[in-house]
Amino acid sequence: MDTLQLIGIILRFVYLAAIVSTIVVIILDNRNPVKTMAWVLILMFLPFVGLVFYIFFGRSTRKERIIERKSYDRLLKKPMAAYQAQELSEVPYDYEGLIRFFWNTNQAFPFKGNDVTTYTEGYSMLQALMREIKKARHHIHLEFYIFKDDSVGRLLRDLLIDKAHEGVEVRLIYDDVGCWRVPNNFFEEMRDAGIEVRSFLKVRFPLFTSQVNFRNHRKIVVIDGKVGFIGGMNIAERYLKGFSWGTWRDTHIKLRGRAAHGLQTAFLLDWFFVDQTLITSSSYFPRIENGSDHNLTQIVTSDPVGPWKEIMQGITTAITNAKKYFYIQTPYFLPTDTLSIALQSAALSGVDVRIMIPERADTRITHWGSRSYLKDMMLAGVKIYFYQKGFLHSKLLVSDDMLSSVGSTNIDFRSFEHNFEVNAFIYNANTAKQLKELFLQDQKESQQILLKKWKKRPLYQKAIESIVRIIAPLL
Repeated sequence: MDTLQLIGIILRFVYLAAIVSTIVVIILDNRNPVKTMAWVLILMFLPFVGLVFYIFFGRSTRKERIIERKSYDRLLKKPMAAYQAQELSEVPYDYEGLIRFFWNTNQAFPFKGNDVTTYTEGYSMLQALMREIKKARHHIHLEFYIFKDDSVGRLLRDLLIDKAHEGVEVRLIYDDVGCWRVPNNFFEEMRDAGIEVRSFLKVRFPLFTSQVNFRNHRKIVVIDGKVGFIGGMNIAERYLKGFSWGTWRDTHIKLRGRAAHGLQTAFLLDWFFVDQTLITSSSYFPRIENGSDHNLTQIVTSDPVGPWKEIMQGITTAITNAKKYFYIQTPYFLPTDTLSIALQSAALSGVDVRIMIPERADTRITHWGSRSYLKDMMLAGVKIYFYQKGFLHSKLLVSDDMLSSVGSTNIDFRSFEHNFEVNAFIYNANTAKQLKELFLQDQKESQQILLKKWKKRPLYQKAIESIVRIIAPLL
């Protein structure tokens, strides 16, 4: 045996040992079993590619706490005082458990007396956002996954610069991967004007990490601590113009009232993470009188760091508690096993469960994965609708004419397991009925998918969907 042959044998042995040891590490990490199996299969059938991807994207390297407990308690002191100052006599009995769950896992204070305004397309949302920004006197806090250097992004940037020149404090967090194509000088112009701009979790290889790294997917705006925006829309032209093949249908809400304190807390936690500055001044949590409406609202966040999957577990609890109906709009439908069982169990129990996804999506591979779950849903009696007017990007939940939720969270593994997300959970009959009506209006622009016809789709489609489903937990 010559030297080259010996080196070749050693390299193969080292390579095999690396693959086997990586599989052992994944198994011992006690992850979601579905995700564990997905990584094991990739490493077994595509060992070299799988090993490279796992080294860069698969390791759980961010389990550390974002903020120490003492600082966290200091930050919560102001919203806690605002919560304690109100009288909570209007807590819906059927949702006491869900409210308590969010309180225990997320310290999400239920604030009453909030006015809610809903926006379903980009023009009206952007106009409302800019109107509120123009009124700002003390501070403007913004956090977006995408903040593009296009006509919409430049319009908002210039307004923020004007407000900074007026002496208003402006802080902006953008996701480094979501904005990786945005030139540095776009944000530098804001910094030069006195705006504090920070990127979230800067990465070295954004082209490769956009789908598998931990990302900040939140969309939060807080103005003077009294008005907030939350939902599915980012700052880019496509949220106004849509695609050549259809409109962009989304859901965003404006909250005027104490719920802004919840959004403020979420933003300031992220600000501490990116800037290491803890902001707790009472000027960011001003006294707020009750709004004209009685929307009891909790602002709930989730992240890949903590021990709980707050939003996913909360949605599962809400589905389990539903008595009459539970409607879902989501651009991507790749549910966890827990959520799948909850949806199927609810439908089998007689609850009217409806799921609406776009007929055509912006990401083909996730759309194939979404389609692979539909047969099992329909077998249990879940009604499936394909939105046909354009791309449905709305993240909307509504149930039993009382509970509704709008935010950044998709019904998929990425939102539940990897992303930093935020949702508003609203307990109010009027708001729930309004959002239910939005769903039913969109249903008129949709086609219901029937199980008998769905089973007859071409074999190659079924094969692609099934293959993608195997790696769905990693998408």
